[in-house]
Amino acid sequence: MFRRHQKQSGQSVISLKSSRGRQLTATPGRVHLTTDEANPALETFLDYADIHLRSKTNLHASVLILNADDWGRDHENTQRIYECLRQGTVSSTSAMVFMEDSERAASLARENGVDAGLHLNFTTPYTASSCPAGLLEHQRKLASYLNWNALAQVVFHPGLVGSFEYVVKAQLHEYGRLYGSSPERIDGHHHMHLCANLVFAKLLPSGTLVRRNFSFQAGEKSLVNRMYRRALDGRLVRRHRMVDYLFSLTPLQPPARLERIRSLAGKCAVEVETHPVNQDEYEFLTGGGATEWAGDIPIAARFALPGLNKLAGKESS
Repeated sequence: MFRRHQKQSGQSVISLKSSRGRQLTATPGRVHLTTDEANPALETFLDYADIHLRSKTNLHASVLILNADDWGRDHENTQRIYECLRQGTVSSTSAMVFMEDSERAASLARENGVDAGLHLNFTTPYTASSCPAGLLEHQRKLASYLNWNALAQVVFHPGLVGSFEYVVKAQLHEYGRLYGSSPERIDGHHHMHLCANLVFAKLLPSGTLVRRNFSFQAGEKSLVNRMYRRALDGRLVRRHRMVDYLFSLTPLQPPARLERIRSLAGKCAVEVETHPVNQDEYEFLTGGGATEWAGDIPIAARFALPGLNKLAGKESS
């Protein structure tokens, strides 16, 4: 049997106990599993949790969104993304600020109606010549910590609370200066917008559309890894809007992988993350591969979610 949404020290708890006494509990940022054996009951539980989460994000939404990351990082990234946008094989993009091409990319987006969200960056050094020294130092501290270990992002660092808050606010403000409005959609370079310090301190504006964790099937990631991702997504959806599924465009092989993504987009809201600066993705997007793959499922013209649950992302506390 399993129990959902109990409270433990004020936090949500997901708990399952099998008939053999094996126990799994998950709170935001923490997952405990008393066995390393494969357990069909746990897999069934994860499937149920995924269905429950989707019911809280979108209602009857069906859309295929291809979003290109790193707009404004440098001239090559911006130009390749722009070419894909013009061909209609990319729906939208995520813009970096305080980078060498950020100013030009913002002007290009405003002039051509490009749908650009904010691509928060904590791990790659800022390259804009006008970047304030104080911001550079705060970001250097964050990059040093987050790049130190792959698990650093899941551990809340109390000593960096001030630096995270400073860097997030600076990027939100700079996006507003460049694009003339606050971002309606936020994701992160190397997915660091999902790090513990951002999620648990609630640094992302409530109600914004936020990129979820990657979606994986059984066997693609460990059970504990997938359990943690679902627990984190469950916390995000209390304050933010999200798609049903997120995938990376690569690997492009085997064909069955992309076909499964396309099939899901026929009944759910699916985001596919892409980086056209990579040659294989660029050729797929501009050489007819993306259009042939999508077939009768249109690639969205913008990052829009039809049938969005109006209650999603309304929690203010």
